[in-house]
Amino acid sequence: MALSISAVVLLAIIVFLMVKKAGLKTGHALVCVLLGFYLASSSIAPTIKQLTSNVAGMIGGIKF
Repeated sequence: MALSISAVVLLAIIVFLMVKKAGLKTGHALVCVLLGFYLASSSIAPTIKQLTSNVAGMIGGIKF
């Protein structure tokens, strides 16, 4: 659960910065949010969740 909250906060910060600095329009950001909601309820959602968990595990396993 902590990972998903962190991912949501990170993605929200990225979207906010893109709206402010990179010229992403608010309407485009809202469309992306709606796409996320529809994607989360689709049949591909478990695959995406597993992929992001695996990538986070790989990043967490990197030793500097």
